[in-house]
Amino acid sequence: MPLDFTKQFQAVPREFKLKTNTDCAWRVTVRLMNERVILDTGCPFAAVHQIKICYIVTFKLLTPDTQKAIVFNDDDIEVVTKCGKHDDAFAVNV
Repeated sequence: MPLDFTKQFQAVPREFKLKTNTDCAWRVTVRLMNERVILDTGCPFAAVHQIKICYIVTFKLLTPDTQKAIVFNDDDIEVVTKCGKHDDAFAVNV
């Protein structure tokens, strides 16, 4: 996330809840690196959606600690992954 995006926050939280169009949600930690706020390594959201180079992820701020994320593959088609395909240990009660 570019720092311009993070100007919407009084302080950037160390953890966000990412929601998708299927109402699945994941807790992700973030950190500052090279002038950007990044999702920390090992993010289950990225693994579940099999995000690769050339994929686009859009973020919309819903609340100070919740963002909606939409993933598009390299053909510009939305990647839709249902909750049942990820480990319940990573799920968040919304």
